[in-house]
Amino acid sequence: MISEKWMQIANNNIAEVYLLYGTEAYFIEETLKKLKRQLNENGEVEVINFDLEENNIEEVIYEADTIPFFSERKLVIAKNAFFLKAAEKGKEKIVHDTVLLEKWVQSPSPTSVTVFIAPYEKLDERKKITKAMKQFANVIEASSLQAHDLKGWILHEVSNLGKIISDEAVDCLIEIGGTNLVHLQTELMKIATYLGEQEEIEISTVKMLLVRTLEQDVFSLGNAYLTGNKGEAIEIYHDLLKRKEDPLKLNALIATQVRLMIQVGHLKKKGYHAQQIANQLKVHPYRVKLLFDNPNLQNEKKLLSTLNDLATVDLQLKTLNINRDRILEMFLMK
Repeated sequence: MISEKWMQIANNNIAEVYLLYGTEAYFIEETLKKLKRQLNENGEVEVINFDLEENNIEEVIYEADTIPFFSERKLVIAKNAFFLKAAEKGKEKIVHDTVLLEKWVQSPSPTSVTVFIAPYEKLDERKKITKAMKQFANVIEASSLQAHDLKGWILHEVSNLGKIISDEAVDCLIEIGGTNLVHLQTELMKIATYLGEQEEIEISTVKMLLVRTLEQDVFSLGNAYLTGNKGEAIEIYHDLLKRKEDPLKLNALIATQVRLMIQVGHLKKKGYHAQQIANQLKVHPYRVKLLFDNPNLQNEKKLLSTLNDLATVDLQLKTLNINRDRILEMFLMK
């Protein structure tokens, strides 16, 4: 779907109002780049940015309705459209006149391209303003790619860099680098620069050059602990401490991983397949894929016991006046 929207932009079929929503920053940034590039073909485009947590909607509308001086159309970007998601009482910094926006979006200025960005997983479909935006704006969902789509995206990026990569190296890339597209794109560019004229990206190169994400390191740490490989678990933990990671944060991430394993195991027993589980739990499909065939899923009693122990570690980290690094280390050595 998003490729179709990008094709429309490339063909100069540009809407007056866009709504970009979702948590995948790569798709949001790429859409903005494509809009800027296309609008620049008719002269350098004016780009005006607003933060809707700081600026009210009247300012955005006034700017969008003001005729541009230096180009045929200007680009007005309104980030953090929090009024499109479920309200969090007491957290709103500013109150927006959404009724005004509902009317304006039905007849926006033809001399501007106005982009509202809602970097949230879900919008509140019950709100009138959400319904109006979905009805009258050009909506682009910036959601995480499914596992097979993620591989396809990597192959496309590698091809654009003039390289080739095997399926095994792609799996290694995702396993080490995670699923954040911005991070993966940066790492692929780094690898391509390192290789120079060499065409193939090999597994050894991926392992040597790729920067591991914190989530991937914690996944390896938790998996090593659960499989009884204490030496590997301690080694990864010490490496994370050298990178100034906080034991309290690491403990919380391990607990999140164990909790996810319990949920995946429970749903797998009910007959759910990996994609259904990802949809049910609202997590990235690749995270579920990594866990789906993990033998530790079968030992629910051990997982529940580990989760209980991690809750105790959390309490100790918050209350005991001793070396915090040692508290989690003692747990990993059990």
